[in-house]
Amino acid sequence: MQDFSAHIMDIAQNSVRANASRIEIEVNDFLLQDSYSITVRDNGCGMDAETLAKVSDPFFTSRTVRKVGLGIPLLKQNAEATGGYVTIWSEPKVGTTIRAVFSHTHIDRPPVGDIPGVIVLLAAANPNIEIIYKHKTDSGEYIFNSIEVKKFLDGVPLNDPEIVQALRQMIEENLNEIKNENQ
Repeated sequence: MQDFSAHIMDIAQNSVRANASRIEIEVNDFLLQDSYSITVRDNGCGMDAETLAKVSDPFFTSRTVRKVGLGIPLLKQNAEATGGYVTIWSEPKVGTTIRAVFSHTHIDRPPVGDIPGVIVLLAAANPNIEIIYKHKTDSGEYIFNSIEVKKFLDGVPLNDPEIVQALRQMIEENLNEIKNENQ
């Protein structure tokens, strides 16, 4: 994974496969604290202790299509390269929370990537899943909730091309408003 948006997409896709009806994605972008963190929380099927113990092994995957699962190991490697860490909590029939913390200013910190594009794609491709995206910076906070957007659109689907473009632009504009001054 070359950027944070790819990590977010990978983890969120795991949540979709775990039959989550709600996926919360939180990005904390605190330059003053030299901290950049990503938390993805879902209410999917969760993992038992045995599966949770193996999830950081690149040669373990619950998928039957391929024999490796590099998403979480790469996330862990990227976080640790900046002096950060990854924590994973999961409980069967309750859900999973993955949190990755990075040093904000470390030279090895991956670039942000296209987070607005990822959020809109997740919402458009999964209309029956509530996607909540929270982004906090030293300058403020922005929250996107796909259920609230669907109510506002009153029947217009989230995957309508014009809506996709408008949502992406809306997220980008809101993120620009809370952007840290030194970025």
